[in-house]
Amino acid sequence: MKAAKTLIVALPLFATLALAGTASAETLLIERVQEENTATLPARGQSMAQIEAAYGAPAQRMDPRGGQKSQWPTINRWVYPAFTVYFENTRVIDVVANKADASEIGPKPPIL
Repeated sequence: MKAAKTLIVALPLFATLALAGTASAETLLIERVQEENTATLPARGQSMAQIEAAYGAPAQRMDPRGGQKSQWPTINRWVYPAFTVYFENTRVIDVVANKADASEIGPKPPIL
């Protein structure tokens, strides 16, 4: 009986805490990206030449990583103001949106 009373008291407290966490003014990066048109981002499989022709030179070309063994492909990263493009050898494998401002919650900056 005592456990049932504890559960009845704990449920309203849990619900209050759960709702308090959702009422926030922060912008999540994932929410902004879902609202944006993904057609403006590079597509998987495009070459480095196609990306540079479509978006111009990147603001920064990060040093390549990997490639020490034949099983490990070389990964290149090009940073543009709105997104970072990841290449396996010379082909796009992923595109990640950058934070719009410091208050936006999203991925950490790339490791240099």
